Amino acid sequence: MKSPVQIKRVYEDPADTDGLRVFIDRLWPRGLSKAAFQYDLWCKDLAPSPALRTWFGHKPEHWDGFRRDYAAELKDEQAQARMGEVFEAAGGRRITLVFGAKDPEHNHALVLADAMNDYARRHRIA
Repeated sequence: MKSPVQIKRVYEDPADTDGLRVFIDRLWPRGLSKAAFQYDLWCKDLAPSPALRTWFGHKPEHWDGFRRDYAAELKDEQAQARMGEVFEAAGGRRITLVFGAKDPEHNHALVLADAMNDYARRHRIA
């Protein structure tokens, strides 16, 4: 089964296969005008908490702790409810989480996509 949630950097061009484009950063990406950026939802509330984001600082040596702590934040009742709202808004289409981080191997979108794909499996969303 194909994962219902994928990730893409904000600087990549949108594609027809993106489905629902969900911007998942708390802060607006540098150098990107609001007129040029295409997204359907802005879910600041699914981004890591400001304290966790600051602590992580995109340092690879903090990755394991960040991933663990952010995954714990995403198990919160409000985060789980918000994930459900995003799936509902997608209406069965693919969800593309759009993020601004430069590092393709150490970013919050990877953790959130895993959490949302797990949510989809648990709730039998295809």
